[in-house]
Amino acid sequence: MSVSEIESDDYSANLPSENGEEQDALEFVVPIDLAGLRLDQALARLLPQYSRSRLQQWVKAERVLLDADVATPKTKVWGGETVLVLPELPPEQLAFRAEVMDLPIVHEDDALLVINKPAGLVVHPGHGNWSGTLLNGLLAHCPALFQVPRAGIVHRLDKDTSGLMVVAKTLTAQTELVRQLQARTVKREYCALVRGHLNEAGTVDAAMGRHPRERTLMSVLPAGSTGAKPAVTHYEPLDWYRHATLVECRLETGRTHQIRVHMQSIGHPLFGDPVYGGGNSCQRFPRQALHALRLGLQHPQTGQSMQWESSLPEDMQTLLDELEAEDAAD
Repeated sequence: MSVSEIESDDYSANLPSENGEEQDALEFVVPIDLAGLRLDQALARLLPQYSRSRLQQWVKAERVLLDADVATPKTKVWGGETVLVLPELPPEQLAFRAEVMDLPIVHEDDALLVINKPAGLVVHPGHGNWSGTLLNGLLAHCPALFQVPRAGIVHRLDKDTSGLMVVAKTLTAQTELVRQLQARTVKREYCALVRGHLNEAGTVDAAMGRHPRERTLMSVLPAGSTGAKPAVTHYEPLDWYRHATLVECRLETGRTHQIRVHMQSIGHPLFGDPVYGGGNSCQRFPRQALHALRLGLQHPQTGQSMQWESSLPEDMQTLLDELEAEDAAD
């Protein structure tokens, strides 16, 4: 399963064990020989490491899904059903506070929210950012999100990356969106201004992980090395300037800082990137020039294909206008 500042990084759900440690979320098929049992009885047989009372609590808290739907402890199983056991809210989540803010909502229904996140807004509380985050605003906008892990956030954008991101409003919707992210069926397309001239479309297929020495950074790593995860970015030039290229990037995976690291790895770091930029472009543009332009997915309730598009934010458009004017003046 999947639910920092990170660029559309998919979350890994964890399930607390009886001793408080976390482990991966559990997914399994009910054996035929348990047919006729109540769900809580079947879980007690399948998960003997957990107490019956704890399993019942998880079912009542809608943290056990039966064929992707919530159930009750008394629901009968007949064998062949898929059971998904989701994580409890971690203690720090209980301390998150609702903070009223003007959320830039693009779409909202009973199952999901689509947000056009502005640059500068932190998505999730963390070290140095325990308030004023998108999560705080979501909890004020929809108090029911207190009952959904991470307030329904299934992927993130960096603080200084702008654009579209989806938030699940229910546990069932969150589970389905996470599955779509894992299956790489969610369309995530970005506009980025990179340094230098990039003349042809291409693909960066390079595993990523924590930098071997600078642990706060990400880097391309040899496939199969410790911590390396597959990462694929497709890119296509859209427009050219004297010392920069506007490109469209399409993500297959959602690793931390993926576009920023991949473009740097081919010699075209993002304009303004203070971490991976490797130059003085930050003096002109104070953030990475990266915007989540399009988002497409299947609605978690109806299955309908949906897509949203967001215009470039004012600061990026102004930068492009200035670069174009400078080129025309030469």
